[in-house]
Amino acid sequence: MSVSFGAKALPTKLELIRIKRSLRVAEAVHKILEDKREILLRKLDELIREAIRAREEIRDPLNNAYSALFDAYLKLGPVKLESIALTTPRQVEAGVDVKTILDVKVPVLQIKAEEKGLTYGFMDTSFNLDEATKMMRKVLPYICKAAEIENAIFGLATELERTQRLINALEYLVIPTYQENIKYITSSLDEREREDFTRLKHVKRILERARGGEVSG
Repeated sequence: MSVSFGAKALPTKLELIRIKRSLRVAEAVHKILEDKREILLRKLDELIREAIRAREEIRDPLNNAYSALFDAYLKLGPVKLESIALTTPRQVEAGVDVKTILDVKVPVLQIKAEEKGLTYGFMDTSFNLDEATKMMRKVLPYICKAAEIENAIFGLATELERTQRLINALEYLVIPTYQENIKYITSSLDEREREDFTRLKHVKRILERARGGEVSG
């Protein structure tokens, strides 16, 4: 499906056949890309609805967790709270896998949370810290799921933009160029046939006059 843009096509029958074949390929690719665009749009619409639901699911639990954490800061102070955080062992492992959606690779977060109780003492802490810890553990997988969905949206949106650029290139540059070249070659070949026909008629008249002169002589 190659074409030399900006250069005149050779006005030959062989070139005409080649460009017509390229035009058919370009039109077929254009149809495939249009179908892909429609599928991408439907999938994006589906993911956007999922993302809205995911955000709604984590909004209240996350707000409650941050509210409890803020109260813990007020009661314990930032130094005490950060000290507890630094001495708390890691209880959540995050892995990253990849899945493919319409030829777009999307990272998938896999959260593995160990079922452990609170790992700090209760004497110098507060109920608010306990609540914040429990809420954060509970809401973390949902946060990761929401992030995964939104990342998929960005990936599909980028692919949609790329697909639309290809469609535009075919619609406004490639296909019109092929059509113009076909029109130019067809016109040139028709003109050449007319010239050849006129030339043959002229030669025929000359030959007829020559034969007429021989007969009269």
